[in-house]
Formats: sequence, C-alpha cells, structure tokens
Amino acid sequence: MFQGLSEKLQETFKRLRGKGKLTEDDVNVAMREVRMALLEADVNYKVVKDFVAKVKERSIGVEVLESLSPGQQVIKIVNEEMVALMGGTSSKIHIASKPPTVILLVGLQGAGKTTHGAKLANMLKKQGKRPLMVACDIYRPAAIKQLEVLGQQIGVPVFSQGQENPVKIAQASIQHAQTHGSDVVIIDTAGRLHINEELMGELRDIKSAVKPHEILLVVDAMTGQDAVNVAENFHQELGVDGVILTKLDGDTRGGAALSVKAVTGCPIKFAGVGEKMDALEPFYPERMASRILGMGDVLTLIEKAQEAFDEKQAREMEQKLRKKEFTLDDFLDQMQQIKKMGSLSSILGMLPGGIGKQLKDVQVDEKDMAHIEAIIHSMTPLERRKPTLIKDSRKRRIAKGSGRSVQEVGRLLKQFEQMQKMMKQFAGAPGMGMMGGGKKGKKGKKPGFRLPF
Repeated sequence: MFQGLSEKLQETFKRLRGKGKLTEDDVNVAMREVRMALLEADVNYKVVKDFVAKVKERSIGVEVLESLSPGQQVIKIVNEEMVALMGGTSSKIHIASKPPTVILLVGLQGAGKTTHGAKLANMLKKQGKRPLMVACDIYRPAAIKQLEVLGQQIGVPVFSQGQENPVKIAQASIQHAQTHGSDVVIIDTAGRLHINEELMGELRDIKSAVKPHEILLVVDAMTGQDAVNVAENFHQELGVDGVILTKLDGDTRGGAALSVKAVTGCPIKFAGVGEKMDALEPFYPERMASRILGMGDVLTLIEKAQEAFDEKQAREMEQKLRKKEFTLDDFLDQMQQIKKMGSLSSILGMLPGGIGKQLKDVQVDEKDMAHIEAIIHSMTPLERRKPTLIKDSRKRRIAKGSGRSVQEVGRLLKQFEQMQKMMKQFAGAPGMGMMGGGKKGKKGKKPGFRLPF
C-alpha cells in the first residue's frame, strides 16, 4: 500500500532531517521532489498543486526556518496537510434514529459492490447490528446467488425476489426488515461497465423509492484517477455520502485515496484491504498519512490484535508461560490468532519507521505458516506436548503425514526448542515479576507486567 509514494517521500525527508538549518532553497527543492512523488503516485494534478502550495507557504515561515529541528517541522506540516487532504477525521455511517438504516451501494460493474456489501454487513453484525442484504442486481449473471452465498458465509440474511423490478425489490426489502427486526438494510445495486443514463435513471428511482440514509460509492483504488472521475460523476448525479475504496492493499501508488475527498468532497469511509470477509477497515486519514510518511499505524495494529486475540486464552497462555509449559499446541494457537489479524505483510506495514524499515525487505511467504500447521497437525497429542520424543522414525512419519520434508520437520523442532529456551530465560530474568521469579520490591510486592499475548 502506497509503497512507491512512501519510499520517495521518506527519502526526501531524510535529506531534510540531515540539515541543521533550512533555507528557502532547501524547502523549494524538497517541495519539487514531493510534487513529483505525488504526481507519480497518480494524485490529481490540481490537488498536487494546491497541496504543495500550502505546505510550501507554511514551511518557509519563521517558526520553521529558525527552528532547532526544521526538517521535523516540515514533516509535521506535510503530515497535517495530508490528513486535511484526505478529510481530516474519519467519517462514520449515519445511523437512523428510527430503524432500519438504509444503505444504498452504487458503482460500476467489477468494482466489488456485492463483496464489499457483505464485508460491510459482517462489520456491522460484529458491532451488534442486525443487517439485511438486498439483491437488486438483476442483470449480472449469478449476482443474486453470489450475495446469497456470501450471506450464508457470514450469517446475514439476504432478501431477493428474483428478476423482479429493482425498485419494487428495494421497497419490499424495507417492509421485510421492519417485520423481521433488521435494523440495517444494505442494498446491492446493478453496475455497468461505464456510466450511462440507464444506470443513473435506475439508481435515481431506487433512491427516490427508499430514501437511503447513506449512499456509498464502491470504487477500485487501483484504477487511480479513473476512480476519482467515477466518484465525481456519481456524486453529481446521486449525491454520494461516502466512498468505499476497494483493493487499497494492492494500490502501491495511492492516487485515488489522496484525491477523492479533495476533488469530490465525498469522504472515504471504508477501505477494502484483502479478500476475506473481515478485510474491511474504517478509513482514518490521520492513520493513513502516518503510514504514507513511514510512521506506521500502531493504533490499527492494536485494534486488530484486540479483535483477534481471545482474552481467556491469553490468561491461560500467561499461566503456562509462568510455569514454563509452552507446547507446540500453544504455538499453533498463537499462530492461528495472528492469522486472524490479516496477512503478515500487512501487519509489518503498520510498524513505525525504524522497525518497518528494517523489515521492509523481509519476504513473508504466507504458505510457510500453512506448512507449519500441517506439520504440527501430523503429530500425536503426546508429541506436541513433548517434542523431545520426536526422533528419526517419528520425523519420517510426520513428514509423510504433512506432505513436507524430513528436513522441514527437523528445522521446525529446532526453532521451537530455541524459542522454549528463550522463554525460559525470559521467565527467570531478574526483575521480571510477570513470571513469578522476579525480585520483590521494598513492600514485598513483585513488579507487575503482563505478557503481550
């Protein structure tokens, strides 16, 4: 995400940080590089021009040029202006005071409306809502079936009436929601390969019939400026309330994310960051700017961890570590909880500057985790508890059962043994009261410290 832009900006700011005092010429050179980086990232030309002008105006002020750390001041200004460019603060869905809240999803064919409608329903369900998805795309082959399959997958009901008129389906869905206790209605509409009057006419009719509280436009981030143009046209025709940017995890340039709000006035409300049903995130301008500038996104990382990790399991794991009883079963549990947070590459991308930079060249192969799981699943319960029992004949059996090589089985066991040794050292370290072996304080109390699991 934003890899090209992020690298270029960080290189520019690295040169600024190295200067004890900045001149106006230094700022001009840096702003030229920022301009080129943004244009190469496919950010709208007018947006780039306005953005650079604002940053430059603030950067050549007395408080920056005469500051003790002028380079840091310029980075702070760029960060603030970038946050403002993307909307300033996160924009939430407007929930109706009288249910149901009606959300109308619109967009071109292929943008991901159906999938992201299901992702949105899944997110709202986790927040305690009772969503209903509505199949109003009667033209695309298997669109209704796709929505029904996704609904079964996430446990959300789907309302459909086959090839009936989309306006009538939408109206009937509101009545269905009221009688069946659904408090959010998400209407999946048809798209076209391009914007035309037939498409807009149908969407205007649905809007007029159901009076949605939110009209969300789904656009593909990887189409760059085309996504911005589509957003502008839809907003003029329908009055869009917000944007869902899909495939943002695959967009190494980021032009759409940086241009949409400035060009259309419509805030980005959600970002699609993967294929799984939980791969939809609220869009936070300040966090996104922080990621682009290499400062990481620790808040999102913490939220993902809180959502993925089970508190009861965490307490049990802490007790096991206190007693130095960490087994391969526990290792497998921890690995599966990390997987719930998303891909390892996306997790590394949220780490701030120094750490993220050190790990940016690390090649993360998600298949390795699947191979480790297969190896551990091929062991007996006793072998998982006592890996020291696993000698050559057992290694051959485990390798055959998991479809991996004997060498891979041996490598995993060696790495796990090293991990156990490290944890035992950690447990017995002086002053580490978390393991029960630390020194007592003056009042006889051990220092408190919780494990980060």
